[in-house]
Amino acid sequence: MAQKYDFSIEQLGPCKVHSPIELSTKHGDFRANYVKDSSSVRYSVNVFEDSPAEDCLDVSNLMQKAGPREYIYFNPAHVNAGICTCGGLCPGLNDVIRAIVRCLYYRYGVKKIRGFRFGFKGFFPESGFDTVDLTPQTVDDIHKIGGSFLGTSRGGGNRTIDIVDAVESLSINMLFIIGGDGTQRGALDIANEIEKRGLKVAVVGIPKTVDNDLLFIDRSFGFETAVERATEAVSSIHMEAFSQINGIGLVKLMGRESGFIATATAIASHETNFCLIPEVPFELNGPNGFLEHLEKRILERHHAVIVVAEGAGQDLLATTDETDASGNKKLADIGIFLRDKINEYFNAKGIHINLKYVDPSYQIRSSVTTANDSIYCERLGSYAAHAAMAGKTKMVVGLVNNKYVHLPIQMVTMKRNFVDPEGALWRDALDATRQPILMVNNLTTVSEKYRNVHENH
Repeated sequence: MAQKYDFSIEQLGPCKVHSPIELSTKHGDFRANYVKDSSSVRYSVNVFEDSPAEDCLDVSNLMQKAGPREYIYFNPAHVNAGICTCGGLCPGLNDVIRAIVRCLYYRYGVKKIRGFRFGFKGFFPESGFDTVDLTPQTVDDIHKIGGSFLGTSRGGGNRTIDIVDAVESLSINMLFIIGGDGTQRGALDIANEIEKRGLKVAVVGIPKTVDNDLLFIDRSFGFETAVERATEAVSSIHMEAFSQINGIGLVKLMGRESGFIATATAIASHETNFCLIPEVPFELNGPNGFLEHLEKRILERHHAVIVVAEGAGQDLLATTDETDASGNKKLADIGIFLRDKINEYFNAKGIHINLKYVDPSYQIRSSVTTANDSIYCERLGSYAAHAAMAGKTKMVVGLVNNKYVHLPIQMVTMKRNFVDPEGALWRDALDATRQPILMVNNLTTVSEKYRNVHENH
């Protein structure tokens, strides 16, 4: 039986203020329309033989549609909004900041918008970071540069009381938090503490994870740009490999637990011969191990390109239980490990190779967005502003089935989204690379390895 979800969105109170945005309430008059709270988007659109017909319209399958409401909760003249960016860099951060500010300022007439510098640490007095007044003039050109205009940092989200103290003392009644799943869990704790104090503050998240590992949403902002830049890196490394005697190009990409960037890059590049991701276990040695297949490729074609996600093959390396400031487990470096193991293997075989290794991760993370990603960020930021003005809280905006929706933070942070080794995306990646379905020696151990990997997830 399919899992039931609760996609209901919390509301600060009834909406009694007529929106200053002039839109239409009927169809057919050639004017853009308001969106009603009753407008929904289906999450599951697949139909199977044994699917009950009523499942499609079950409330657990319906997500609230995003967009401007005819009546809003906040009087724009009384709004004091805050924005912060948390966690690692990701293409599109500045585009989202810009979109929120411009929508609040121009569409609703909100004049008091401040940015908190360097993530959650910008809320703590001892950090000494003043807030930044945000206006269209200060943000108009920030989409042309990478990084975060406000600055970012990891950690601090567990200091919920201190953050809400700052929100209360600054009379913030609308808080936009741009960050990944850890940041959004912190946002939910902040919203719960706000509610506990009886404050009327809308907390709206814009999910930022370059790994594209947030549940339910089609893609996270910055992902498309990351794949574009990663594909450029693969193209360069392919030319290096192709131009050398037995050239091997090894590219390490982002993807701690989910291999979406590596998988998409393998398909997009048309030049990747091996794609290694966290979701699919592999072995180095033995007749069906990765190194044996790499040797066959070199002897037949005299060059090879390997794309590896940073979280792949962690069972092959010595790891610790240490975590970073965001609570993420510190990974062993699979890129350096593979580089050394490949060199050792071919040296022992007496086969000359020329291996080039690149890790373009930080170059990718700080990149300016592609045009399509910039469109996505613009719309996400605007929809976040519309949601907050309508008094929505404890939610994020996202794209589901190509429609913009409101999603409860609790839902999107339940667990990570992963590449399904049995799904169409990975099957298409196998078609693109023509690598073996599984690079392990004992097929009876595959299910155990697969189970262990996913239990760790």
